[in-house]
Amino acid sequence: MPLPPLLIGNSALIVVDIQAGAGLPAEETGIAIMSGNAERVARAERMVAAARAAGLPIIFFQEVHRRSGVDFGRELDGFEGVHCLDGDSGTELWPTLRPRLDDDGHEFHIVKRRYSGFIGTEFEIVLRGLKVETLVLIGGLTDVCVHYTFADAHQRDFHVRVVEDCVGGSTQARHDASLDAMEYLQTGARRMTDDVVAAFAAVAGTQTIAALEKVAAEVSA
Repeated sequence: MPLPPLLIGNSALIVVDIQAGAGLPAEETGIAIMSGNAERVARAERMVAAARAAGLPIIFFQEVHRRSGVDFGRELDGFEGVHCLDGDSGTELWPTLRPRLDDDGHEFHIVKRRYSGFIGTEFEIVLRGLKVETLVLIGGLTDVCVHYTFADAHQRDFHVRVVEDCVGGSTQARHDASLDAMEYLQTGARRMTDDVVAAFAAVAGTQTIAALEKVAAEVSA
């Protein structure tokens, strides 16, 4: 079966919970993460830069829980310990992966209390307002927040791509299993950083050509 186009219609980059705790030991953060964080952060920085160059919307998610624990729900029933508490340094967004302060309406910061970005947030309202059709997911954890956000987006009829070398799971095995499950839902969901950066560059090029053609038309009018 041939792969569908990487980007269909309007697209947005979704940065899922790339927070400072990703670089800390599990004993300090309450969550174990597979190795390779530094490399994934570097790829995420490339992705964000490419999306900005293309003028694409970027949504930065941040998981935050109240210190009282009232909003953890069932999150502590499995292998995860207390994590992402409000005010902890590890809960902050990664220093180089934050929305720009000079936001021109293309960058958004959404705090969530659950794994899926759709639960209890304005995420879908923002996407519908932007008329987004394709979501490109990076961040973590592959088997938790990325997977649940992917599944909920799929059930809301979005096209979804997961950048497999720019997401990290709780373990390599769970990471691999979740990628396979997402590909099962949408053929062509699994993509690589280089391919997505190239697709974003093509969007930027198209926009540049359109802008030049508009200027030319205004000059000749």
